[in-house]
Amino acid sequence: MAIEEAKYIWKNGELVPWAECTTHVLTHSLHYGSAVFEGMRCYYNEETDASYVFRLQDHMERLIRSAKICMTEVPYTADELVAATLELIKACELKSCYVRPLVYRGYGQMGVDPTGAPVDVIIACWPWGAYLGADALEKGIKVGVSSWRQRSNNAIPPQMKSSASYMNSILAKLEAKAHGYSEAVMLNEDGYVCEGTGENLFLVRDGVLSTPPVSEGLLEGITRDTILNLAMDLDIPVVEERLVRADLYGADEVFFTGSAAEVTPVAAVDDREIGGRGPITKALQDRFFEMTAGKLPEYSDWLYEVK
Repeated sequence: MAIEEAKYIWKNGELVPWAECTTHVLTHSLHYGSAVFEGMRCYYNEETDASYVFRLQDHMERLIRSAKICMTEVPYTADELVAATLELIKACELKSCYVRPLVYRGYGQMGVDPTGAPVDVIIACWPWGAYLGADALEKGIKVGVSSWRQRSNNAIPPQMKSSASYMNSILAKLEAKAHGYSEAVMLNEDGYVCEGTGENLFLVRDGVLSTPPVSEGLLEGITRDTILNLAMDLDIPVVEERLVRADLYGADEVFFTGSAAEVTPVAAVDDREIGGRGPITKALQDRFFEMTAGKLPEYSDWLYEVK
């Protein structure tokens, strides 16, 4: 999806005009993938004219954990990055937007060893609609199980949300598009269902919500954790269990979750019809969007208002 430019990008403690926020073509992370990042959304409540970034603190804490795993020292605390994000959104005068923090090894060193390369930190935000298409949230999308396997726990750790990790996702996404699908489902090296190219995955069968455990090699998604909490609050039975591709074919409902994808239903898997947004998916989706818009006070601790 094309990026719609905003006024500023926050870089290393300063608000820089969008077009002037550049980096050198020999930046280490551009050549070796030595960057970690996050993605989150800011939601707008028209009734109260208030904007909220969803689980901002959790995202920034995960960003710093990712950097720690790849031995990159972030020169800011999570609290400082939270404050910078709210400052940026306000300066850009955006009521709703997508937010992308990135920690990367900058210009000055070449070779696999990043030692000595400066660490740069940016936060960008821009208006961004439904990640998988305008109709996807209601009608669902068609997906295919990819021939590309998800990277293993001992290759690129799934707990680390790194730029390098997503080459795997790019290969699966391009394959899915070539086959006429909107998204791919990736299996792990043992052949069990793992996740999408940038989303966690849930299925429903006989009223029970199932999702693969994080031990299967998937990212510990913040939206995934949110859905597990919402399901518990709605008295929907939940189980974390190993799933095989045939479990997807026989499911009553399937949906993806993620900061970009939000709660996106699946209409078909490998040309087996699932049916799109079923009753449990809709209940969770409705509650998710009510919560992110600040309409459910019991979840206010997850919301960071832009003031």
